[in-house]
Amino acid sequence: MTVSLSVVAAGVGCAPASQNPQAIRQNTAAATETAKQDAKAVVQGVYDGLRGEKAVNINTAGKLELEKLPGIDSARADRIIANRPYSSTEELRKKGVIPTAEYNRIEAHIKTR
Repeated sequence: MTVSLSVVAAGVGCAPASQNPQAIRQNTAAATETAKQDAKAVVQGVYDGLRGEKAVNINTAGKLELEKLPGIDSARADRIIANRPYSSTEELRKKGVIPTAEYNRIEAHIKTR
């Protein structure tokens, strides 16, 4: 977070002298929001890396591996396998293999290549 705050501070420090205080406030708020989003992405990446999670390939994963995905039971794993191959992960939803809510839960944990 220190890096992000220094980026915001540097951005504000580089503001032209002609900017009014309102513009500086708005620019600072925008830079802070960007830094906050970037920091969250970095933290999530570190967390995922520490947990050792890797995306499951829905075209090659076995039934047991698919069942480790959030909300995927034996029957859904069988449906995923039966409807292979997939050119994109969204085909799970488009082909009606799993409902949209279920897809939204596992989307970040799956891949096709």
